[in-house]
Amino acid sequence: MAEIELSLAEIESLVERVFKSNGCDDSNTEALVRTVVSAERDGCISHGLFRVPGYVASLRSRKVDGKAEPQVSKKTPALIQVDGKSGFAPLAIERGIPELASAAKLLGIGIMTIRNSHHFAALWPEVESLASQQLIGIACLNYMPVVAPFGGKAPLFGTNPIAFAWPRENNTPLVFDMATSAMAQGEVQIADRDGLSVPLGTGLDAHGNMSTNPRDILDGVLLPFGGYKGSAIALMVELLAAGATGDHFSYEAEQADNCDGGPPPGGELIIAISPEVTAGPDWSRHCEDFFTRFEAIDGTRLPGMRRHRLRDGTENRCVNDLLLERIEQLCRPVAQNDRPGLA
Repeated sequence: MAEIELSLAEIESLVERVFKSNGCDDSNTEALVRTVVSAERDGCISHGLFRVPGYVASLRSRKVDGKAEPQVSKKTPALIQVDGKSGFAPLAIERGIPELASAAKLLGIGIMTIRNSHHFAALWPEVESLASQQLIGIACLNYMPVVAPFGGKAPLFGTNPIAFAWPRENNTPLVFDMATSAMAQGEVQIADRDGLSVPLGTGLDAHGNMSTNPRDILDGVLLPFGGYKGSAIALMVELLAAGATGDHFSYEAEQADNCDGGPPPGGELIIAISPEVTAGPDWSRHCEDFFTRFEAIDGTRLPGMRRHRLRDGTENRCVNDLLLERIEQLCRPVAQNDRPGLA
């Protein structure tokens, strides 16, 4: 595997070119650029440039509208609903978060549902944006069925990530974002690309046997983390992201998807809570005492700290050379009658 070094500015320019070349308007391009560049900046390579070919495939197949204008509405003072209008999720999220934050600051809690959208990124940007406004953030979404429930060998759940952010005054917020599968599918795909093995317990091959070969697992099924406990959380995410939003369960997303390799249609649930309202004005000092005790224990590290340290680095980021070549190719628009999905 060969890698090429790029500055964040070069990555930003590349991503802007590829999305504008494939039919995204300025608003959607800018939101996607922020999403991809922030992932590369923070060392989250499975959700950065790695996702660009899938984004472009969805634009070229017409599954996703690169000019979608999300519609934000209030169903109740606490409930914000966003219709993504068949666009990518980043712009829908950015349009809805200000209304969600306002509701939480006023009422103590706000809930936002996103429907008719296509999410292909990490979840931490949305919850961290809430933490930057001194709000607690919780977000979850499902995917297509690639994870078997505990005890089973057939997929029903998506990787079903859940993210959490806790604000800290004058300090880096606590943020974690994790799949409920033993390993995120993107990480398994990268291991397959790079010829690496994965830990035993990540998934089963097509015959239902444990395997450390990522290709076997991609042809088979992922397993939930922590056995029945992770399976229960994945089940909860299905119900929150689909049952509570009215959007697709993972199996429904698979049925509705055109299999172009890009993000399927689906929903997302985001919750914002104001600790100022729920706990009172002393909430920050009280919680900082807890964090002090946590960090005083030898060998511990708050979740998300590695990502924030990488964020502060100014060095170039390493990009897989074949991936970079592929994205450069995708910057060249295809002829109108060569676009898949068109008569």
